[in-house]
Amino acid sequence: MKKNLLLKLLLILFCFSCSSDNNKKDILVEDSIEAQMSAAYKEGIFSLEERNFLFAAKKFNDAELLYPQSLWAPRAALMSAYTYYSGNYYSDSIYELKRFIKVYPDNKNLDYAYFLLAMNYYEAIVDESKDLEPMIESRKYFEHIVKYYPQTDYAVDARFKLDLIKNIFAAKQMYIGRHYIKKQKWIPALNRFKVIIKDYENTIYVEEALHRLVEINYKIGLIAESEKYAKLLGYNYQSGDWYKASYKVFNKKYIAKKRNSNKNKKKLKNIVKKLFQ
Repeated sequence: MKKNLLLKLLLILFCFSCSSDNNKKDILVEDSIEAQMSAAYKEGIFSLEERNFLFAAKKFNDAELLYPQSLWAPRAALMSAYTYYSGNYYSDSIYELKRFIKVYPDNKNLDYAYFLLAMNYYEAIVDESKDLEPMIESRKYFEHIVKYYPQTDYAVDARFKLDLIKNIFAAKQMYIGRHYIKKQKWIPALNRFKVIIKDYENTIYVEEALHRLVEINYKIGLIAESEKYAKLLGYNYQSGDWYKASYKVFNKKYIAKKRNSNKNKKKLKNIVKKLFQ
C-alpha cells in the first residue's frame, strides 16, 4: 500500500470522527491551550505537505502534549507516527506507534495503528541476505491484524503481505543453503532445504530446494534419499529445469533436447498470419 494512500485513510478516519463529534456538539476553540494545540496541529499538517517530516512530527507531538485530554491528542499521536513513516524514519515511527497502543488501548483507530506498525517493519526489509528482525516483526503484526481485525481492508492487504513475507523467508533459507553448499557443509545445507519443503511449500523456491536435496543426498551417498526427492520433484515439476538437472544426477550422459527456436518462430508467424487473413 502506497504511503499517500495510508495518509488518505488516516485523514478519512479523522474526518468521519469529526463529523460525528460535530453532530453531538460544536467545539469552540476559546481556551488558549486548546488554541495553541490547534495551531500546532495545523502547522504539522502544513509541514507534512511540504515534506518537512521531522518538523511536522514535532508539531504533532506538541499538539498531543499541549492538550492530552482532548480527542485530538490520539489523532496527533497517529499523525506523528505516520509522518515519521513517510520520511522513512521507521524506528521513530515504530516508537510512536507502540506508545500510541500503550497510551490509547481503547482508541477506535487501533487497527490502523497496528497496520502502520506492520508496514514500518515491512518497509525496513532489505533482502533475504540481511537481518531477519524486520521480517519477523512485520509478520507478527500482520498476523495480529488478520486475527483481530479480519473484516477490515487492512486485513486484506495484510494477507497479501504475509504471502510476500513467506517468500522472503523461503529466500533466506535458500540463500543460507546455497552458502553451505559453497562451503561443502552438506548437513546444514540439507537442513535448510528441508525447512523450505516443510514450511514454505507454496513458495517459488520449493522446486530448487527439491533438486538440492536430490543433488546433496546423492553426493554424500544417500542414494535412496536422493531418489525419494527426485520422485517427488518429478511428480510435481516433471517439465521443469530443476527436474532435468536432477535427472542428470542419475544419468550423466543425459542431454536435454534443445528447442528449435527458429521453427517455433516460424510456426508462430504462420499462426499470426492466419489470424489476420
